[in-house]
Amino acid sequence: KLTTMKILLSTVLLLAVLSASGLQRVKDTSACPIVPLPQTFNSGTETFQLSPTFSFELSEGIQQSKLHSFFKSAFRRFNGLIFAHGRPERLNFASDIPVLHKLQVSVESEDTSISLQSDESYTLDITSDGVVIRSRTCFGALRGLQSFSQLVSYCFETDQYQILNSPWQIKDAPRFAFRGLLLDTSRHFFPISAIQTVIESMEYAKLNVLHWHIVDAQSFPMQSLEFPKLWEGAWSHGERYSQKAIRLVVEYARQRGVIVMPEFDAPGHMYAWGIGYPQVLPGGWQSAADCENQCPPQSGNPCNVPIDPSEPFSYTLVDGVLKEVTVGRNGKGLFNSELIHLGGDEVEDGCWRNSPQIKDWMTSMNFTDYNSNYLHFVNFTHNTALKYGRTPVAWEEVFVNFGKKLNPKTIIHIWKDFDTLAQVVEAGYRAILSNSDVWYLDHLDTPWIDFYNNEPLRNITDPAQQALVIGGEVCMWSETVDPSDLHNTIWPRAAAAAERLWSSQAVSDPNQFIGRLQRFRCLLLQRGIGAGPINQAGRAAPNDPGACALQ
Repeated sequence: KLTTMKILLSTVLLLAVLSASGLQRVKDTSACPIVPLPQTFNSGTETFQLSPTFSFELSEGIQQSKLHSFFKSAFRRFNGLIFAHGRPERLNFASDIPVLHKLQVSVESEDTSISLQSDESYTLDITSDGVVIRSRTCFGALRGLQSFSQLVSYCFETDQYQILNSPWQIKDAPRFAFRGLLLDTSRHFFPISAIQTVIESMEYAKLNVLHWHIVDAQSFPMQSLEFPKLWEGAWSHGERYSQKAIRLVVEYARQRGVIVMPEFDAPGHMYAWGIGYPQVLPGGWQSAADCENQCPPQSGNPCNVPIDPSEPFSYTLVDGVLKEVTVGRNGKGLFNSELIHLGGDEVEDGCWRNSPQIKDWMTSMNFTDYNSNYLHFVNFTHNTALKYGRTPVAWEEVFVNFGKKLNPKTIIHIWKDFDTLAQVVEAGYRAILSNSDVWYLDHLDTPWIDFYNNEPLRNITDPAQQALVIGGEVCMWSETVDPSDLHNTIWPRAAAAAERLWSSQAVSDPNQFIGRLQRFRCLLLQRGIGAGPINQAGRAAPNDPGACALQ
């Protein structure tokens, strides 16, 4: 973690930037206020205003397609975001100011299913003739609508909605396909409404993957119809996710251009599986000298009791759960993400050392060390995911321990050592970056500028290897987070990472980002997202009275 001195230095830098920009009261200091910054944009010097009857429309060719219901919901949502102060009763501007009467969306594909291959590119043209968004997919159009919403401002003096620096021409697309946020619902439970609000806020920053760390050693809140005793591992009877609720979250996310990738960590972090099915826990783990044995854990205890790899039912249970969440009984599982995270980190093999059954099984398998147990179960979970048409994602330790023994389709998720990223892509594996020193949101002493400066490709120069880095993710681990302090821990720092993952690599100057970050933090607050101040690190309160952009 960063030292207190580093926080102070970051704050001094922030104040210096503000001073250099001459900021005394709130004003927009950037050429383009959109977060994340579009790939290319051109703006003018005029002010356009929106008509009191401003409308959102689909182009004629797609009005009757299956996109109609998708955009009916989206238009209703953006109408509320843009006209947050209510629609004006009449025009109050001078007659020579251009008035925009409608926004038209033109989409090439009628496909509304979402994946990492979904094309999120769009163009946004705002001229005196109107507003036009063109995209190949509905998800590109959503990104265009989000950018448009951030260009509209409300003038209290005239009761008008206006777009400054018009006309605008924007051509935009994400730099990385995977732009994620991890939400851990095992250490603390988050109700569905809280998860949905996180998804809403992700859409504002064009993040597109919710990594739902739904279970862990501490709790198993997910309903399984195949293994109904599993959610006996929930914190309480009321802190559970029914399958109906999970489907609601997945659909809610799809409508906002967000993929939900679940995680089922194995073979470590599986104690909660054994509350309902104790036969899958290693025999004698409670008395094993090298096994964390306070479960559920007390403060600071990781409780990483792994599953018993010698128990046949362990394989039946894990296979059944992975089938249930991927393809289900009728080909429709709970999650439609092509990726499934299977963890693989922090495996405490000491928990296996006191079990005669495991020792006998190891002899029968010709395993001479406990790492062989680890690899065996990792390969089982990865092969099971592939069997059900999903790509496995694994934490960094799996690669560090086993390298090219892993299936080549495996995606490696870096969290411990940034330098491992280059090693992973050099070995030909795809990778996701979440280095904990700067992209872990629960590290409260990491300021936004460190999130912003974390360039995924800084040590990778070969274009083929760069292409294997599919993106990155900020992680909201919940040991000290629940719904009461969730959003001011995530935001606005996550927005800095969102720009790093969306915008051009050349967009890297925090001095030019700070004005947009100030405005974006205010936008989040106006939209009901409790983003913390930017002049401090994570989860802080304002120091003094003042405008939102000066906190």
